[in-house]
Amino acid sequence: MTARGIGLVARQEIRTRLRAGRWKALLAVWFAVVNGLGLMYRLTLESEHVTSRGSAGVPMFGGVLLGVLVLTLLVTPALGGQTVNGDRERGTLATLQVTRLTPAEITLGKLAAAWGTGLLALLLTLPSVLWPVAEGAVGPWRALVTLLVTGLLIGVVCAVSQCWSALLARSVTSVLLSYLTVFGLIVGTPLLFTIAVPLASAPPGPGDYAPDRTDRVWWLLAPNPVVVLADAAPRLPGATVRSGDVLLYTRSQRNDPLGQLSRGVRDIRAGGAYRSEKAPVWPFGLAFDLALAGGAVWLTARRLRTPVQAVPKGVRLA
Repeated sequence: MTARGIGLVARQEIRTRLRAGRWKALLAVWFAVVNGLGLMYRLTLESEHVTSRGSAGVPMFGGVLLGVLVLTLLVTPALGGQTVNGDRERGTLATLQVTRLTPAEITLGKLAAAWGTGLLALLLTLPSVLWPVAEGAVGPWRALVTLLVTGLLIGVVCAVSQCWSALLARSVTSVLLSYLTVFGLIVGTPLLFTIAVPLASAPPGPGDYAPDRTDRVWWLLAPNPVVVLADAAPRLPGATVRSGDVLLYTRSQRNDPLGQLSRGVRDIRAGGAYRSEKAPVWPFGLAFDLALAGGAVWLTARRLRTPVQAVPKGVRLA
């Protein structure tokens, strides 16, 4: 496996995508819609006098970034969900397989092209995301970390979508299952957590109150991309409360969506136990997502090995 082979496949995939003029139109629409929604959100925050409780840039950054993450993950399955079986349906996959390119090079090249397109979609959202950074409401380090995590999560979904494309004969089915996978990560994990909490908690005795043992099932929430992003975001400096020149106490930013969600999932992991510093959740969630992506890449490469022992019914090789 060489970087040159991966680059050749990636460039071919990108040229194929660019030859279709609709991609340029779709990216232009994406840029206008996402940044337009970000502008309207900012105007809404300012009209509701959020600035009286702090800078409007703080809730704008968190809200826009969470929205961008969800929207990008909803678009990503279309990028990788037909990279393998789409070529197989057109009879062009065998052209790559009979060359000196290895299955790993073909897999990683196609993944790089899909991931790069997803990162381009993320890049087009930067005007709204970096607005609060430019005005000083959010630090550059927080913006860099959250954008990096978002980019990694886009790559995870691209890898899983490509795996479905390699496993299934029809691109329509693989794209559908890719969307179901994203739905399972974003919506399915909170549903499983909600169902598991009563099962993990001990039933209360007569006249007793038994707290929910969320510390036993917190890991069900960890793979959720929204949880990973929010908990991985560096904490903002606390807001100080003074009486004259006397500092009374420092509290967390109340209008920070990322911080509020992070504190919530860390409380869930603690299970109600009081700790001054509660353990983070995002390392476990991100590790699970990256392991899922690694397994998907490995399985895709195995499906691209030649010679092919069995051909799906109705599918041509060349």
